[in-house]
Amino acid sequence: MERRFPVSDSEIVLVLGDLTRERTDAIANAANSGLLGGGGVDGAIHRAAGPRLLEACREVKRTLPGGRLPTGEAVLTPGFDLAARFVVHCVGPVYAREGRQAPRLLARCYSNALRLCVEHGLDSVAFPSISTGVYGYPVDEAAPVALEAVREHLQRERRPARVRFVLFDTATLRAYQQAADAVLTHRLTSKP
Repeated sequence: MERRFPVSDSEIVLVLGDLTRERTDAIANAANSGLLGGGGVDGAIHRAAGPRLLEACREVKRTLPGGRLPTGEAVLTPGFDLAARFVVHCVGPVYAREGRQAPRLLARCYSNALRLCVEHGLDSVAFPSISTGVYGYPVDEAAPVALEAVREHLQRERRPARVRFVLFDTATLRAYQQAADAVLTHRLTSKP
């Protein structure tokens, strides 16, 4: 079951599913700063994309200061064996380490990923719940930050046309649905 929320000329979609099977123009990877794969979503994307993704990430690393992508930043690679044409690698905050900066850094992940989609003419992107796995960001706190960042971008840029949140389990989907009811539905129905 999908829930859809119109924002400007675009829409945000919430769905339970497997991000690696998405047929959007791009999928976002909850990457680590080393860009060399890992566990959770990152590992699943690397396995599904095949070994060429790791090689592409190594090439990107060579262009980064110190070979690391800073928290809140994003880079684009081809999707290789994925259904999606591209992967946007985003480094989310480690919740316990970042403290009060965590919401700002998490919002930057989504904003920078969407900026790359616009720059490359991509009409659709699918996100996981960034930082809510091993990085320890509580999903009930992360969901409104993510949705607000996407809403703000779409109201400003009106692209990409479709932003999907493809969530791995029902608890995460429920948290995003509750956040969407507060952040998206309330904002759409309330008068300024």
